[in-house]
Amino acid sequence: MRILAIANQKGGCGKTTTSVNLATAFAEKGKNTLIVDLDPQGHSTIGFGYDPDSLTMTIYNALMKAQPTISEIIVSTKIERLDLAPSNVLLSGAEIELASIVGREFVLTEKLKSVQDKYDICVIDCPPSLSLLTLNAFVASTGVIVPVQVEYYAMEGLKQLFETANIIKKHLHPSNVKILGLLLTFVEKRRLLSSQTQQQMREYFGDLVFDTVIHRCVRLAEAPSAGQPVFTYAPESRSAAEYRALAEEIINGKAPAEQISEGEVSPEQITDDKTSAEQITEGEASPEQMTDGKASPEQITEDEASPEQMTDGKASPEQITEGEASPEQMTDDKASPEQISEDEASPEQIIEGQALARR
Repeated sequence: MRILAIANQKGGCGKTTTSVNLATAFAEKGKNTLIVDLDPQGHSTIGFGYDPDSLTMTIYNALMKAQPTISEIIVSTKIERLDLAPSNVLLSGAEIELASIVGREFVLTEKLKSVQDKYDICVIDCPPSLSLLTLNAFVASTGVIVPVQVEYYAMEGLKQLFETANIIKKHLHPSNVKILGLLLTFVEKRRLLSSQTQQQMREYFGDLVFDTVIHRCVRLAEAPSAGQPVFTYAPESRSAAEYRALAEEIINGKAPAEQISEGEVSPEQITDDKTSAEQITEGEASPEQMTDGKASPEQITEDEASPEQMTDGKASPEQITEGEASPEQMTDDKASPEQISEDEASPEQIIEGQALARR
């Protein structure tokens, strides 16, 4: 049985959504699949239409006691070939109880052995932390899939996750866990930040990033409220197609992390998910137009002054109404010689009077 942990210590990156829909995609492809809800919030359980609070037997009972076995707490789903090991809030107490058990990192590994001949693939939905439950999932798994939201903060936490996987592989024999791939989620083509983050991820991690990406989709967000995966809620949606593609990519295999050269990427590895100038909506500035926060002259509406007209906050002579003085007339608030009244001396008369006085 192939065991895949869906993990990231950062919350809100699409772990449960990926667990529910990826497991469904495997079942759709004819694989006997088990999904283990290892999150005390029980969101994967909810995602298949179960009320966590109404369940009397969950993964907590299987982990903490000799009886029942994990096969006894498994429930069926409406998806053919897909079963669920449910969870509820009681699992949050397992952290404290496991701490006193010898070999606590291998508890889930031992429990899954009883069903390894029944299923082809097991998908584990991990909690949003590097806790003892996540540690158990890592030790039991043969590969870890890391959903990553295409934002800067999501990238920052990956280092600790990689270090944890390496420590487990070195010190917790016989675990052979490896990072199978990074799955980019909440992708939006029209957002420049989304395109930039995706490019940075592919440049740094190379082939470790799955070719398949999961775009933000209303149908995908609505499906959990109906207690269904997106495959039954909106089977023809873009999200359903993307999770089918992801399942196919995983079955066909990804290059392990050890084979990825750091910081190198070929042009072929960069997908076409960058926002082109044509994809930018009319109301938005292009990357070139957004530098220094300035819009191009073409984006300035006709009733606005051009950059040249707006310098120093002064209007052009054309914009000055007939009743106003021009910039030359307004300098230093002085009137021109022509505006001096007849009873005042002109500059020439003042100079002549000064010369006579000196004589």
